[in-house]
Amino acid sequence: MKEKDNHITVFEHQSIRLNQTIGKVKFDKLKLEALQAFYGEKGVPYFSLIHNGVKFNEHVGVVQVGKTIIEVLPKADNVFSEREEKKVWRNILIDMLFAVGVFDIHAPSSSSLTLKPNSILDLYFALFISEVEYLLHTGLIKKYRKTEGNVTALKGSLHFPKHIRQNLTHQERFYVRYTTFDFDHKIHHILYKTIKLIKQVNTNVNLQSRIGSLLLYFPEMPDFRVTEASFERIVFNRKSERYRKAIEIAKLLLLQYHPDLSKGRNNVLALMFNMNKLWEQFVYISLRKNKTSQTTIEAQTSKYFWKPEHGYRSKMKPDIVINKNKNNCVVLDTKWKNLNGYNPSPDDLRQMYVYHEYYGAKKVALIYPGETQSKTSGKYLDPKTAKEIEKECSVISLPVEKKIKQWQKNIYDGFERWMNAN
Repeated sequence: MKEKDNHITVFEHQSIRLNQTIGKVKFDKLKLEALQAFYGEKGVPYFSLIHNGVKFNEHVGVVQVGKTIIEVLPKADNVFSEREEKKVWRNILIDMLFAVGVFDIHAPSSSSLTLKPNSILDLYFALFISEVEYLLHTGLIKKYRKTEGNVTALKGSLHFPKHIRQNLTHQERFYVRYTTFDFDHKIHHILYKTIKLIKQVNTNVNLQSRIGSLLLYFPEMPDFRVTEASFERIVFNRKSERYRKAIEIAKLLLLQYHPDLSKGRNNVLALMFNMNKLWEQFVYISLRKNKTSQTTIEAQTSKYFWKPEHGYRSKMKPDIVINKNKNNCVVLDTKWKNLNGYNPSPDDLRQMYVYHEYYGAKKVALIYPGETQSKTSGKYLDPKTAKEIEKECSVISLPVEKKIKQWQKNIYDGFERWMNAN
């Protein structure tokens, strides 16, 4: 993708400083102040503030400041050439998100998603648009709602105190309370507000006509202040279940939108993903996808290991447990980082030793992305004699692949060889 006048692309853990030019965009004072305001007093996990700049953390995705898009891509190694690495890592990130089900949609065809997105944000907009187009095509649902007001025909129940107060000189009117069956309900309020937001912040010309069509055909709804509670009150049933994915995307967009109340020009919208969590889910999904029927795989399975005299027990939660409670039990922990030839951290190795004990694991391993596939193992030492004992921890490096299905198969094949090795 050619760099656009509104597009900054960086990698995780990279910094941007005041007046630095990346691509065709200058990171000016207004953009820095918008991110500083977004960071606030409590901070955000996506980046940290440095002197006259920001430094991104282990989160990847998009932060849009006004009309400027800051795209943060993953980067585990230097296997790709400098010329192609941005495009390759962008595609890898999108494919990983698809693989773990982030972009599971209801639209009957993916034809509407054929545009090559400039960022994750464009893809989210396209997915939301596809979902709402699907809902319009299949028919929006109506709901009953209670309302009241002055009407010229008596219906429902007459609200006598207000009727007397407002219609003393208008005997042709009735102040009534009644039930209406129409499209005006909370789910549609949320979708309409999201369509309006996308129209406001979208910078992709390929989506403009589709957004305009949605505003033309979707019933106009009243505005309202959206909060977390707005989504918690939604209860899906047999008829409204098909709205779930659109509402999930709407929730992500509306709750992550932070308007600039002072200047009104540098609103911030952040769609970011923790790369450690994404890597964990991706490895888990890849193993499950290719496993045999005799193998069980569980993610984030917890076990209590300490109980205080008062209060709650503490528990451990390894990333992946295979064949739990069996003789060939294996525990895996995933880490999205490059060891660069160094040993894993002592904390990680101690954690794996505990998994050996509490899960009765035959093997444990730390899983990293790397330039080549490799495996090294080390044995734990007896605390009294300092001699090697049977318990060991392996360090497995899995090379990144451009083709996601091949990458997933390689992950399982590498794991299978390690499992079956003596």
